[in-house]
Amino acid sequence: MKLKTLALVAALACGSTYAQTVDVRDAWVRTSVPGQKATGAFMKITARESVRLMGGSSPVAGVVEVHEMKLDGDVMRMRAVPDGLELPAGKTVELKPGNYHMMMLDLKTALPKGSTVPLTLVFKDARGVEGKVELKVPVATAAPGTPAATR
Repeated sequence: MKLKTLALVAALACGSTYAQTVDVRDAWVRTSVPGQKATGAFMKITARESVRLMGGSSPVAGVVEVHEMKLDGDVMRMRAVPDGLELPAGKTVELKPGNYHMMMLDLKTALPKGSTVPLTLVFKDARGVEGKVELKVPVATAAPGTPAATR
């Protein structure tokens, strides 16, 4: 019984360590309409130690993946990043429209402007240890603070 309690305490400590070593700012999720099956989440992430953003989860989506949009010749393509996104120590990495972002697939409901969405980000360090950061993210039409966001 003591071993199970110790394992639980260790697991909880790992999660809180990530909250202390990964800073997420200016997060937002793009609005969606009824019947829409996907949207994106965007944010700025700074990690004290090098880690990889592996993916995420949310109760409003069946799948949350790291995606990249990239110009391939004359065609803009989007693809999942199966090995995660490298977050170098001390460097802010911006997830933004038209670039890296969190793709929320199989939406279970519409996401109206002004609501908030629970979003869990999953990270992996160089030792392969996973950690999570829990967020409450505002839903908007554009990045908060931009002129398009006020419409």
